[in-house]
Amino acid sequence: MRKLVYYIATTLDGFIAGPDGADPTGPDGFWPTPADYIEHLVANYPETLPGPARTALSVTAEGTHFDTVVEGRRCYEIGLKAGLTNAYPHLRHLVFSRTLNESPDSAVELVSTDPVAKVRELKREDGKDIWLVGGGELAGALYGEIDRLILKVGPLTIGTGIPLFSRTAAFDPRTWELTDHTVLASGAAFLTYDRPANLSDTGK
Repeated sequence: MRKLVYYIATTLDGFIAGPDGADPTGPDGFWPTPADYIEHLVANYPETLPGPARTALSVTAEGTHFDTVVEGRRCYEIGLKAGLTNAYPHLRHLVFSRTLNESPDSAVELVSTDPVAKVRELKREDGKDIWLVGGGELAGALYGEIDRLILKVGPLTIGTGIPLFSRTAAFDPRTWELTDHTVLASGAAFLTYDRPANLSDTGK
């Protein structure tokens, strides 16, 4: 069965964006993107680069991790503000929203139904894993469905902002198994945690 993977950049103090929710890697962002960080993404997660970045970097690799990306409306609107109606045209792209009535892009699927039910349906389909790109609110709603965490931990703190999971997420302690890690010379760490198979039903 396909896995739901929360692949996300986070600060050392657990925030995925500043208080305004804007793109932390944008022109006015605070997120460091040194050369070795970009090189690691290109070599290992090429499918997670937005379309314009893939073009600029001459990336054509299909990637081995994901063929589907899911995100919440607020996360999607970051791309819209940058003029991108579909930041990931090389992936099946689903946006969860109860307020968007029409998709700004024919290739982007709007989902207004229960995200848990939809993700369970996606997991039963054939294909590569499903990338949960954000934001924190959708991640909180899908907390119990996440099978793998891939955290791109930046060497910085920001004090406050949008947390990894929405503060409305249920209190539900879970134990994760570290299955891979890479620390770059520039200070970023890529940490992969899997939910142990024998704990998948209990969450403990």
